[in-house]
Amino acid sequence: MAIIASIGLIVAIFDFTYLSWRSFYFRNIPAIVRAYDPVKGVEPNRETERYLNAVEQLKLTVAQSGLASAQTQSWLQELDTLSVSLIQNNPFQVAGKTGNLEKIKNEVRDRVQNPSAKGAFQTFWSQKYLTTAGWHKEIQFYDRKIKPLIVTNYYRRLNESGDYVDNFWQIDIIFIGIFTIELIGRIFYLCRHNRRLSWQQAIVRRWYDLILILPFIQLLRVVPVIIRWHQAKLINLDIVKTELNRLFVGQIATELTETVVIEVLEQTQSALRTGQIVRVVRGYLNTPHVDLNNINEVEVLIEIILEIVIYRVIPKIQPDLEAIFRHLFQKALLESPAYRNLKMLPGIGELPAQAIDRAVKEISASIYTALTKVMEDPDSSKLSRRLAENLTKSIGDEMQRGQTIVKIESLLYDLIEEIKVTYGKNQN
Repeated sequence: MAIIASIGLIVAIFDFTYLSWRSFYFRNIPAIVRAYDPVKGVEPNRETERYLNAVEQLKLTVAQSGLASAQTQSWLQELDTLSVSLIQNNPFQVAGKTGNLEKIKNEVRDRVQNPSAKGAFQTFWSQKYLTTAGWHKEIQFYDRKIKPLIVTNYYRRLNESGDYVDNFWQIDIIFIGIFTIELIGRIFYLCRHNRRLSWQQAIVRRWYDLILILPFIQLLRVVPVIIRWHQAKLINLDIVKTELNRLFVGQIATELTETVVIEVLEQTQSALRTGQIVRVVRGYLNTPHVDLNNINEVEVLIEIILEIVIYRVIPKIQPDLEAIFRHLFQKALLESPAYRNLKMLPGIGELPAQAIDRAVKEISASIYTALTKVMEDPDSSKLSRRLAENLTKSIGDEMQRGQTIVKIESLLYDLIEEIKVTYGKNQN
């Protein structure tokens, strides 16, 4: 069945491309043109056929009676008339070969050096020109350059609906019939061996076979053909299938993550706007807590934050803290009258600045040492826990004050809005 499906696809591709490739078939495989022209409603174009026949009659007349005979002059006048009709009526348009007519006009204009297409044909099909330029030379030019462009032209018949005749369905119905019977058999087989499977579900499982029985999407048959090649182990699509699944799942996961993030942010904003978060916070602060792990999470969090601040943050910002202390001390000294008087004495003006630097370093070092001892001393740890409890209670009391919680709500709402905008830009 994979081979039959492949043949059906090849036939469909051949039919789809036949008219585009007809000129190639005409020149190289004329038997295909003779066999398939009737299927597509293709017939010889009467006007171009009449032109070709007139040229052949001219050749016979010249061979029998010569170029200067009256019979030859009659055929030359006929070809002049047919050339004008060719230019005016454009019989190449139906076949989509108007380009051929333009090539013919260009070839004849260049040959006789006449910019007018009608005038060029009139000159070319004249006894004077053919005698002067040479009959055999010019008729060889026609056979080599002009005739191949005319001979491939054709006419397509129309049916009663006004559409072009196309009898490909008479060929395609054979493949459609084969795959319709096969699909019915597969559905019957699946339903017979799986009682819980409905015939609709069986069709869904064989969805790609539906493409083989639809007469208007023949080129999409490449999909079931490739699947059947894989099923028949003619090709291996496992790698492709895995990659497609990865890309599909990755895309779905990305879109789902974006949706979830935006939805969470919007729900949080809605909770802030309706005051739901305030009620939850107040309820949490005013209600006895259920302890699930014998750990006060708030106190532990405060201890962790203190450890981070003391052991990691303060050493990095210690120069900045010293600069602040130095600025404060210097400002206090400058505002002191005693310092202004002392600074005027020779050799003593710089001593206060040096003393300030030494004092600042000693104070900052003492503060940092004291903080580290507090974190490491067991007794100090008890005091820290008490501080954490009182801090938590104080923060809770302040949080319940009207203006404070409203201000926090407003800031959080605006922050979430900024996060949403920033997140959306980054995803785009």
